[in-house]
Amino acid sequence: MKDFKKYYDIPATPEEVYIALTNPLTIELWTGDEAVMSTEPGSEFSMWDASIVGKNLEFEEGKKIVQQWYFDGQPEMSVVTIKLHPAKNNTTSAEVRHTNIPDKDYDSFAEGWDNSYFGPLAEFFEGP
Repeated sequence: MKDFKKYYDIPATPEEVYIALTNPLTIELWTGDEAVMSTEPGSEFSMWDASIVGKNLEFEEGKKIVQQWYFDGQPEMSVVTIKLHPAKNNTTSAEVRHTNIPDKDYDSFAEGWDNSYFGPLAEFFEGP
């Protein structure tokens, strides 16, 4: 099992990024796919037409999201923690920590964080 940690610069405030990560309608705007999301701890979520599924564990509005991501047959919980830090010029430094990624899936997940998750999110806020 491997852990992933990286910071992403997002051209929006932490509050705006938080909404983009927790509001299902906004998630659908920047992903282009159906999303099921709630900020209720213990609720199930689904993104990218169920490519990512799991349970919401903890929320701190505008600051933090903690989720359990499900992997078939995985003995240990895979936990994603996203912390949103205010940065210069009303931007956000998004700190991502993803624990217990199966070794065989690590490269795919690291690339996914860059190209499918935070890359499109940053582009969403940059506009056309």
